[in-house]
This record gives sequence, C-alpha cells and structure tokens, in this order.
Amino acid sequence: MDNFKEVIKLWPEIKWIENQVLQFQVARTWELALERSVLSTDDLNSIPFTLLCGPDLKVTFMDHKRAVVHIARDSGIKMNEFFKGELPVNMDVLIAGAILADVGKLLEYELDANGKAVQGMYGKYLRHPFSGVSLAEECDVPAEVCHIIATHAGEGDMVKRSTEAYVVHHADFMTFLPFKSRLK
Repeated sequence: MDNFKEVIKLWPEIKWIENQVLQFQVARTWELALERSVLSTDDLNSIPFTLLCGPDLKVTFMDHKRAVVHIARDSGIKMNEFFKGELPVNMDVLIAGAILADVGKLLEYELDANGKAVQGMYGKYLRHPFSGVSLAEECDVPAEVCHIIATHAGEGDMVKRSTEAYVVHHADFMTFLPFKSRLK
C-alpha cells in the first residue's frame, strides 16, 4: 500500500494548505504514523473517535477529525474577517495543526485477540500530544504547528497557546465534550 496516496485520499483538506512544503510535511507525518500504527486508513473510517465514550459510539475517528478541521478553518476565516488584522490567524498553520492534532493517536492503539482496536501500553504511557509532536518533528513540521499538536488537549492548559492553538483546542473540545457528557 502506498500510504502517501492513502493519506491524500483520507485528508482532502490538506489541499487547503497553500504552502506546498507544509502540505507535504503534514501528509508525510500521517504517512509515518500509519507506517508505525496497527491501524489502516480503513480502520480510521470505522473505529470510534474516542475510547472514552464506549463501544456503541458511531462517530468515527475521521468523522471527528474532519469536523475539527472544518470548524477550525471556518472559525479562522471568520476571525480574520471580523477582527480585521487585530488578531490575525495564519490559516496554513491553523489547518495543518488541526489536521495533525490527533496524529499521535495512531500510536496509542493495539489490536486485541479479536482484532479490535484498543488502547495499548504505549498509549497508556504517552498521550497523543507527545507522540504527535515527535512524529511531526521527524517530518520537519514547523514549531508553530507542533505547538498546536502539543497544546490542543488538556496538556496545553499549562502553557500560553497561540491564537491558532486556541481555535483548534476549542474546535476539538466542542466536538468531544458533548459526547462525553452523555455518559454522566
């Protein structure tokens, strides 16, 4: 399987990134993650987007991820439109960060005896913001994009986020927390 071509099919939103070098770096990071993961692109379109909401969740990993990217992009466009340069959003950085935010999750999974994707030992010790930054840095992804990967989840509450990181963080949590709250 040519993972690079699979990544481009998986992520048509990569074409939204105007900088072609950054497009390549983002696609290469996903390709590297797929090479190291037990998951395939087909799995990403079928497994639940989180293990925290139980096995009956029908929203897939890619449903969630693509929703985050679309919401982040739309938010960035509106912020640039309404704030007239007072709070500029770098759209390439925003889109790249949104696409890469959960790339490290591919390393968190292993397959159980029934072939079902479950959290593996690696995922118990290293959460996806850390493994995602590691993968991205290996592909020469710029620091401002790695910052989004590192800060999109709760770990980011301990540092000062960039504007783009805030947008991705909130797009991610607004499409996760309502599902999590249904468990209570």
